[in-house]
Parts: sequence; structure tokens; C-alpha cells
Amino acid sequence: MLAHSWRDIAFPRSGKPFRRVFSPAIETAAIVTGIIGVALSPIRAENISASPVAVDTEHLFGFTEGADIGNKGERELVIDSTLRAGRSMGSFAITASELEFKYTAFQNFRISGAATLAHYDIAGVAGIEDARRAAIQSLSFDARFRMLDRAQAPFGLTLSVSPHWGLVDETSGVRTDHFGTEIQLLADRELKPEQLVGVVNLLSANDRARLFASDGVQHESLLGVGAALAAQIIPRVWLGAEVRYLRDYSGAVLNTFSGQALYVGPTLYTRFGSKAFISVAWDAQIWGSATAAPGALDLTNFERHQAKLRFGFEF
Repeated sequence: MLAHSWRDIAFPRSGKPFRRVFSPAIETAAIVTGIIGVALSPIRAENISASPVAVDTEHLFGFTEGADIGNKGERELVIDSTLRAGRSMGSFAITASELEFKYTAFQNFRISGAATLAHYDIAGVAGIEDARRAAIQSLSFDARFRMLDRAQAPFGLTLSVSPHWGLVDETSGVRTDHFGTEIQLLADRELKPEQLVGVVNLLSANDRARLFASDGVQHESLLGVGAALAAQIIPRVWLGAEVRYLRDYSGAVLNTFSGQALYVGPTLYTRFGSKAFISVAWDAQIWGSATAAPGALDLTNFERHQAKLRFGFEF
């Protein structure tokens, strides 16, 4: 779910005693294959109409999102897959695929529900058992209220509130209960009508996890800000870039600072007809720091690479 695109790549959750680590081979193969495959897929001439199509900014970027929520009565089905790759040691790979149904109940209000299936491939990671398995990771709900419509205001502004319930730990795949809420403020503006769009995202999130094995409870919270630009290079094809800054904390209300990371990466968005779209993003951590380990990057609380592939269909 678009509201959990931040949460799924940022929260170690009960992973505080576990460290997520990915192999370079998995990073390169998965990220490059997904991005190049979409980018180089042939675009038939009949699928590219010269007539302008109203810009839908929600998925125009990657991990950052626009303020659009669709028109009243609009329904949408989205498959959102996120790969997290790159830690300081060992081999850790996780791919989470989310299936989300969205319904715009009123002109400025939308609700959605989602289920996430994850695959874990873990070997040689300190503090976590080797594993290769798939599991239903979480169930979530999202409510979005559009406070400003870009068509009548200088910019669009939407509030997103997303509670979730997790069935397994998002780091290790171990059975656990975890509950949390993510709140986002999404702002966007067409800097050049139907040609150039900019967005800014603000994020606040928290999570409470209980491991069945130890019966211990852990709290974690997160702050984030992101910005992105996208330009329409040919009809229905948008190329852009995004930058995101994330801060991780232990505790429910930003109690103890754990680490920070800065991500930068390209984005690609393509529409097929008026109903379907594909978007791809690849972000790399270019700067960071962790309280638990020295270095120019935070590979304790965050990944080195994050990739996203999203497909949606409106009906």
C-alpha cells in the first residue's frame, strides 16, 4: 500500500536484536532486472495517444507519493512490490508484495484495504536464524482525506492515516504481533501543466511489536521527509528523481535516536491507455549514520538499496 511504502522499508521493528543484511548479488540481480525490464519494454504506438490525459500524481513517483486520490466512485487495484537490499554483513533478502483495493467514497475521501505477502531469504546474519520461506506479513487499512484540490488551489494537499496489523516480523519472518500507525502529509503541484510535477511528503510513524518466543514488547518510531520531481518525456511516460531523509528511534514517541539515512534515486512511470499504469523506482542510500556503528552510512537501521515495482488498474 502506498501509505506503507515508507513503513515497509524503514522499520526494523522487533528487528532491533536482528540485523537485516543482503548480498550484493541479490541486490544487483533483482533491482537491475526490474528497472531495466520495465524501462526497455516496447511501447506500441497505438498505446500512446497524442491527446492529453489528466495527470494522476499519486503513483507518478516511487516511494514518494502525490496528493491525488481519484474521483468519487473510482476503484483501483494495485500490486506494490518492494525489495530491500544491502546490509553490513551476511546475506539477507526480503521482497514484500502488497495487494491493495482502493475506493474513493466521496470526492475528497478515499479508503483502502491491503494484504502483504513477503518472502525471506536469510543466511549468515548475526542474531537471526537462517530462513527461506514465504509468509503473509501484514494486513492494513488506509484512509485519505484531500484537504486541498490542486485544480482549485495553488497545490494539492492530502492527509493519509494508515493503521496496520502484522502477523510476522518484517525483518526475520518470525511469528509476532505488531501494531502501528503511519501518518503522512502529501503535497504536490504542477510546476508546468501536464509536463512537470513536484511533490513533498512528511511522515510520522510508530510500531509496537511482541515476539511470541520471548514475550517481550518493543516500540519504534520514525520521522521522514521526501521530495521528488517528474517530467513527461513522451506522452504517458514520466521520468523523475526523488530524495528522502529518514530518522529511526527506539520508543513510541521518538524516545531514543537510533540512526538516519538519506536516499536518492530515479523513478519511471508509464500509463497504458487510460486505466492501467506501471511505476518503478530505485533509491540508494548516499549518506547516513547509526548510533550502534560508525561509518558514512547507516546499514544497521536502513538498507543500502531500495527498489519498488508497482502495477495498478482503475475500474
